[in-house]
Amino acid sequence: MTERIFLRGPGVSVERFLKQRAVSIAVDGSYTLPNWYDCEGRLRTFACRTTRVSPFRMIVDVPVVGKVGDRLSSYFRDFGKFSGSISDTMDGSFLLELEMTRPQRERLADKLTWLEKKQADPSMAEARQHPRFHPPSSHTTLTLADGNTHSCFIIDLSLSGVAVSSELQPLVGTPLAIGGCVGRVIRVFHSGFAVQFVEEYRLSDLTRLVSRELAPARTSQPDNAEEVPA
Repeated sequence: MTERIFLRGPGVSVERFLKQRAVSIAVDGSYTLPNWYDCEGRLRTFACRTTRVSPFRMIVDVPVVGKVGDRLSSYFRDFGKFSGSISDTMDGSFLLELEMTRPQRERLADKLTWLEKKQADPSMAEARQHPRFHPPSSHTTLTLADGNTHSCFIIDLSLSGVAVSSELQPLVGTPLAIGGCVGRVIRVFHSGFAVQFVEEYRLSDLTRLVSRELAPARTSQPDNAEEVPA
């Protein structure tokens, strides 16, 4: 017999969720929205990051918000795979109602307790030359050489480059700017692409420049993406 998937009643608003017990934690992940396909007809995968999580719902920072009622699939590094539906949206984020079995909710609650304790002991340091980190703001502007701008979501950042997720899918070698930092696309992966800066920045300058919005983001879809009506 298929195990029953439990929902906690109707979806709530972001305002109500902020008053509920939850853990404020940043966990990287990816998600797919219905009716978002690439030029080859495959569902687009976008990067995302949690900001607040409970065993029933989570607020997620995203490059493409979707609509209230959209059902989606997601994967988070520390949590695993989730299915759910959007119950509320904000600028650059949505509230995801999680569809889970009771044992899954219990495992997620245990995981959140452990991660909350781990946050109090930030003793982990990467051994790479330029450690990656999350900037204060996850959203910024991507500017192409022809001056066209797009909104984008920062996956992670280092002194020498940045990984982002966006509606736009540029080719390797494309010159562009992320915020006020100029670089070139050096790698494309399933949920976004990596940009290497033309110069190495100081940390104090980088966090200010990369999150700087140069112009209002264009909301129309790029030529190589198509939103198919449901």
